[in-house]
Amino acid sequence: MNRDRNHDRTPLQQERTRHPDDWQRDLNPNHLAGQNINGVSEVGGADGGGARTAFHVRRAGVEFADIDDAELKQVPVLAEGTRLQQGATYVDLSAPQRVEFTATGNMSAEPGHAYAPKDRVPYEIWNRLIDERKPGQERSSSQHHPDARS
Repeated sequence: MNRDRNHDRTPLQQERTRHPDDWQRDLNPNHLAGQNINGVSEVGGADGGGARTAFHVRRAGVEFADIDDAELKQVPVLAEGTRLQQGATYVDLSAPQRVEFTATGNMSAEPGHAYAPKDRVPYEIWNRLIDERKPGQERSSSQHHPDARS
């Protein structure tokens, strides 16, 4: 950004220095943490060996009813320790009752949880993950036909 053209503008909150430079790191060890000024949250496994998805969560024993493996592979899961974006919507796939929630600036992906970001999941799959099917989003070909025998 050309600062000469914007010399009289009000600086952004994250541009303001609140402490002397020598003390800044000690007084604000997590400066800007939780603010949505960088890229998207990291997704993937803690070992860096590829992106972790809801498919991996199913393999670990979590049930996803009528969602098939190909669809679960489209649902990214945040790596443990990743900070959640403030104001973004997530669901904990490992919770018995999956309910979407809005993250605050101090939240991060905790051990034993599998957080999926709503903005990275196709809406049809998201609605089924939280069991909020909309008209026309019922089970597709895997649905039992009333005349079919079990």
